[in-house]
Amino acid sequence: MVDPLDLDVDNCTIARAMEILGEKWTIVVLREVFTGIRRFDDMRVRTKIPRQVLANRLAGLVEHGVLRREPYREPGARERHEYRLTEKGFDLYPVLIALAGWGNRHLADPEGPPIEYVHRDCGAKVHLETHCAAGHVIDDRRAVLPRPGPGTKLRDKNR
Repeated sequence: MVDPLDLDVDNCTIARAMEILGEKWTIVVLREVFTGIRRFDDMRVRTKIPRQVLANRLAGLVEHGVLRREPYREPGARERHEYRLTEKGFDLYPVLIALAGWGNRHLADPEGPPIEYVHRDCGAKVHLETHCAAGHVIDDRRAVLPRPGPGTKLRDKNR
């Protein structure tokens, strides 16, 4: 067993993901797109995100391949863009559902959560569960432990 303090974290994928997603407005933008709000002005109205902040978050999500821009034109208006999820973006849906589930359990108003995710086909609430590659459902979060993966590097103790 390797001591975690001996491991280099410079290539940590959690840190890399948070470089892209780790700001409140970025997650709010993704919430909007997953909800079907894809146009800049509609996002501004619903979220009250400052114009430049919204522009920056959308540009970053496009740059990182989470969203793609699709042109559209209202009659008599200039061409504009709406934002659509890429496959990389759709892969974030479980992250959004997990955040909502945690918020619904711990931060909801007394009346209940403001949004619930349901299965389109049957209407039942969606929840995430943890299971291992062998198919075992893991109910006790303490039963999961991190271990070094194939990209693990030892920390240079001289730095």
